[in-house]
Amino acid sequence: MTPLGSDTAAQTPDGMLLTDLYLAHAPGLTRWMTSFTRDPEVAADLVQEAFLRLARELEAGRRPDNAPAWLAQVARNLATSRARRVSTASRFEPFLERPSAPEDPAAAVIATERATAVHAALADLRPVDRTALLLAAEGHHNAEIAVRIGRTELATRALLCRARRRLRPMLAPVALA
Repeated sequence: MTPLGSDTAAQTPDGMLLTDLYLAHAPGLTRWMTSFTRDPEVAADLVQEAFLRLARELEAGRRPDNAPAWLAQVARNLATSRARRVSTASRFEPFLERPSAPEDPAAAVIATERATAVHAALADLRPVDRTALLLAAEGHHNAEIAVRIGRTELATRALLCRARRRLRPMLAPVALA
């Protein structure tokens, strides 16, 4: 495979070599893309990509009829695609998870101790109490919990109240830490 621009395989129909085409049209295309994108570095990247795509087309034996017009259209399409990607990225940026600062080792130990105490306290409860509390913690309403555990809504409210009352003394030592 020979380098592009060094033989006739990289010539456009009007006889210009790819390098000649680049020298003749890249500055103007870059200026146009700069006015389109408002960023000279992005414009230069888009022009480079357009010329790279032209080189691929020429290498594959597909020569555009009007190479400068083809380059302008490809560069404009690339700029439009980039603008769409940037728009989508900026729209969803608030929902992306940010890397957080390293957690304080003392806070990590306390969180682990609390989680262990909660698990142990829940294990000491009756299964129906544990189920009701976990469903409530997940945000289910009393009516939904009542259906899941097979009780009336009023009985479920009383069950949750008693389960929380049993749970409080078990978690009191950990709550102060």
